[in-house]
Amino acid sequence: MARYTGPVEKLERRLGVDLFLKGERRLAGKSSLLKRAYGPGQHGQRRGKISEYGLQLREKQKARFMYGVSEKQFRRLFKEAARKEGNTGAILVQLLEQRLDNVVYRMGFATTRRFARQLVTHGHILVDGKRLDIPSYTVRAGQKIEVIEKSKNNPQISRAIDLTSQTGMVDWVDVEKDKRYGIFTRIPEREEVVIPVEERFIVELYSK
Repeated sequence: MARYTGPVEKLERRLGVDLFLKGERRLAGKSSLLKRAYGPGQHGQRRGKISEYGLQLREKQKARFMYGVSEKQFRRLFKEAARKEGNTGAILVQLLEQRLDNVVYRMGFATTRRFARQLVTHGHILVDGKRLDIPSYTVRAGQKIEVIEKSKNNPQISRAIDLTSQTGMVDWVDVEKDKRYGIFTRIPEREEVVIPVEERFIVELYSK
């Protein structure tokens, strides 16, 4: 299954949760999920009982769509998490958080992960001084993430940084907003990552 490129608000309504896919619109309280907290379509308000498999699948889809990864990428990340010692679900979330596009988003240089991915693929981001256009790149603790010089005054990036002051910054990045760079100081603990996903269901789904 390819990466989802359809209307994201319809997707949030279908899954019944805010996936942080609409940055400024969500902060302004204009998200369609707030106005219509039920599924899209003619029968959207009829929510039947969900099966165990359906619950597992829904949690996987939440994580996939929130972080903007394809099915193939997600499965590869899960396999990598399963190979490591420790809680597979927690490690999976940590690996998702270490993606370069997500780190750019967490540093406040983009209002959404989708925009962060565009910044990376279009060559606006440096990692330790070198241009990197791979959104799935795994950022390591201590690495410096920087907006390239000619893009530092980009109005969309400036607006995203302004909005970050409303939402706050996560504890595992250290950002110099005026200079448009940040340090990924450490890999976050699972309990620090506040997302509407219960990864234990994802582990159950892939463990069958």
